Amino acid sequence: MSTTLTTAAAPQDSPSAPAGVDARPRTYLVKTLGCQMNVHDSEHMAGMLEQAGYVPAPPAQAAAEDVDVMVINTCAVRENAADKLYGNLGRLAGTKRTRPGGMQIAVGGCLAQKDRAGIVERAPWVDVVFGTHNLDVLPALLERARHNEAAQVEIAESLQVFPSTLPTRRESVYAGWVSISVGCNNTCTFCIVPHLRGKERDRRPGEILAEVEALVAAGAIEVTLLGQNVNSYGVGFGDRHAFGKLLRAVGTVPGLERVRFTSPHPAAFTDDVIEAMAQTPTVMPQLHMPLQSGSDRVLRAMRRSYRSDRFLGILERVRAAIPHAAITTDVIVGFPGETEEDFAETLRVVEASRFSSAFTFQYSPRPGTPAADLPDQLPKAVVQERYERLVALQERISAEENAAQVGRTLDVLVAEGEGRKDGATARISGRAEDNRLVHLALPADLAPQDAPRPGDLVTVQVTRSAPHHLVADSALAPGGTFRVRRTRAGDAWQARAEGGDEHDHGGSACGTGAPAPAGPVVLGLPTLGRPTR
Repeated sequence: MSTTLTTAAAPQDSPSAPAGVDARPRTYLVKTLGCQMNVHDSEHMAGMLEQAGYVPAPPAQAAAEDVDVMVINTCAVRENAADKLYGNLGRLAGTKRTRPGGMQIAVGGCLAQKDRAGIVERAPWVDVVFGTHNLDVLPALLERARHNEAAQVEIAESLQVFPSTLPTRRESVYAGWVSISVGCNNTCTFCIVPHLRGKERDRRPGEILAEVEALVAAGAIEVTLLGQNVNSYGVGFGDRHAFGKLLRAVGTVPGLERVRFTSPHPAAFTDDVIEAMAQTPTVMPQLHMPLQSGSDRVLRAMRRSYRSDRFLGILERVRAAIPHAAITTDVIVGFPGETEEDFAETLRVVEASRFSSAFTFQYSPRPGTPAADLPDQLPKAVVQERYERLVALQERISAEENAAQVGRTLDVLVAEGEGRKDGATARISGRAEDNRLVHLALPADLAPQDAPRPGDLVTVQVTRSAPHHLVADSALAPGGTFRVRRTRAGDAWQARAEGGDEHDHGGSACGTGAPAPAGPVVLGLPTLGRPTR
């Protein structure tokens, strides 16, 4: 194990705030760029800051980014990742100069792991840089930067502390992420993730189940199991069927109603996982299966160790076992050397796959990956034109697949913040069992105290569709379908919203069981103290 540690002089126009200015707790905001793994890492960062005595910025301050500590959790997967980071940092430079009492800026995540001290060289007003392997150092680096009045850069080369043992500030009380592994053993030529997150390390099943049980005890009724390649889970302890067994075990945790997972890899996806999904009622009929390309020649160049026939065969077996499964995917357009014939194969496989939705990307070279050095990098105009054709095809398929849902009766888990137009449309939003987004109307005569809360389940009938969502206005029709089941999760959300919390928040591996203050669920170590100003 080695660690890169750099200290740089702080710029004169943005000094750290001196200790002892006032006794109020310091506020923080964590801004996340990237994937679900980053979202969950941000929950750990927030949990560690609250353990150290920082408090979340009130909504108005958060919206204005007027905080004592701003943490940016970065992504390095796309070419524009650096542009997003430095755009954010450039805007914050002005805020930092004008903010009374000073402001600290910390940069973590994959781009921090990759660029290291280069971030401070390019943006000298940054106070802290830390990597994907040492999330736990964030509070200490912030205090060291304040004390030394110098930027602190600390990048570990291997995992120091398994993130799931860290304090975690859960943004949702009714649903939560649970990491089953970190890192990846694949060698996809376009992907920089293994270089930045390291080799796969699996958690023991007992630790995972303990965290799930802690989440359920705190009110959650849904969990999503996370890993760079979840169905290779078990490689660390020699059980190639470990993921299917884990699904079954998690699915039987009392009180848990919905289990999801992301993301599997087609090369390692086995039939025992399909059986576990089909035979475990709490495992939801949803699968995210990354295709990347429909061309076998391009898949070979990507080092994706499966071919299109195998991919389509997996989907066929999933649908045979779970007829209403919604399958989503990732597709990359314009990989180096991709011909029009290769792209036509991608269109063919996408048409045959009938994805409910797809995350589509234009290939962007990432320095440090083998694909970045391949010949035949495609012109931007060619990639853009193919991308537009792919998006048009998937939009049509998504619209057709969602139209087939009209008339179905669904159980929707009401969510917080899913529907941006809910206020204007007088609807609420949530996720169906297959993870489709559903906007639903409430009966006109529904009393406020009877309205479903985030975490409650509502049974409705789909009345119309769009490519990216369903609408269920059945409550507005005489005798239309509308049933609310109030849940423990809804109770927990209401308790939090009203400023109290009846649940304990002990950590999955090291919690004390001490009651947490009002606010989002915090799992982990007890608070040790409050930072001084």
